[in-house]
Amino acid sequence: MKPYSPANHSGTRNFRLIGPETVGAKQVEVLIGEVERGKGALPHAHPGIEQVCYLLEGTAHVQVADEKFEMKAGEMCFFPSDEFHVFKATSERARVMVIYAPPYLEQPENVRK
Repeated sequence: MKPYSPANHSGTRNFRLIGPETVGAKQVEVLIGEVERGKGALPHAHPGIEQVCYLLEGTAHVQVADEKFEMKAGEMCFFPSDEFHVFKATSERARVMVIYAPPYLEQPENVRK
């Protein structure tokens, strides 16, 4: 599986596990992200796409709209469609499973900055 650097992120490598090109999925996308300390998603939103993040390893600062909180391994968060959000690793490295429904697929029309 070839890693890629997602748009509107810094210090992040993603590995797409489930998607149209991997298994033919049409309604969901699942990936694993590896994020360096102090890096991650810049403020953005996904029109019409819901996102779930499950923190596998490390810690992270998260913001969804006006709500801010800290996450640790074993916790998850939900980013509603069209809500601006931020995800930043606060540990040396964070590993996160991300689920998009429908798939995000790194399409420019699927992100709002």
